[in-house]
Amino acid sequence: MLMDSRGNIMLKRLLPEHAQELLELRIRNRQYLQPFEPIRDASYFTAEGQEKDILTGMGDKDQATSVSFGIFLKETDELAGRVALTGIARGPFQNANLGYFIGQEHRGKGLMTEAVRLCVGYAFEEMGLHRVQAGVMPRNRPSLRVLEKVGFRREGLAKRYLQIHGVWEDHELFAMTREDWEEQKQPGS
Repeated sequence: MLMDSRGNIMLKRLLPEHAQELLELRIRNRQYLQPFEPIRDASYFTAEGQEKDILTGMGDKDQATSVSFGIFLKETDELAGRVALTGIARGPFQNANLGYFIGQEHRGKGLMTEAVRLCVGYAFEEMGLHRVQAGVMPRNRPSLRVLEKVGFRREGLAKRYLQIHGVWEDHELFAMTREDWEEQKQPGS
C-alpha cells in the first residue's frame, strides 16, 4: 500500500478480489471514459475481464511488465480510480508508460494528481526505473493538467499515436526521469 499521510487517498496494488469493484467503477463511468479509451470487447466489461487485466500486473516488481494500483479514498475505502505503469522495459531503457483514470464523481478534487505522484514515486524509488512517460490527447485538458502539476515535461506531439474509440488520435507526449523526480524533492525546487 502506498499512502501519503497528508493526502486523501491510498494506492493499493490491485488483486483479483478487486475485480468486481473495478468492474462496477468501469461500468458506472463507461460513457464518461469512452472518449479517451480504446474500443473494448464486451468481455472486458465482466468480472473475469477485469480479473484478467489485474493478473497481468501481478508479477514480481523486478519482472512485471505492468503494475496496477487502485485509488482508494482514505475515509471510505471506496475505489475511485486506477493508475498503472504498463509496458515496463528493463535493461538500458528502465522505462514505463503511465495510464490513469478517475471516476467522474471524483474529478476536480486533486485525487488524480495525488495518485500519479504516488505512482511515479513508486516507479523511481521502489522499482528503480529511470523514466516514466505518458501520452494524452490534446483535448483532454484535465489529464494534461495532472501531468503538468506532477512535474512531467512536454516532449512533443505524436500524430495518430493511439487508436482511441476507433480513431487514430494525436497525443501530447510527456516524460519524467529519475533526475527530474529527485530535483523536485530538493528544498527550494
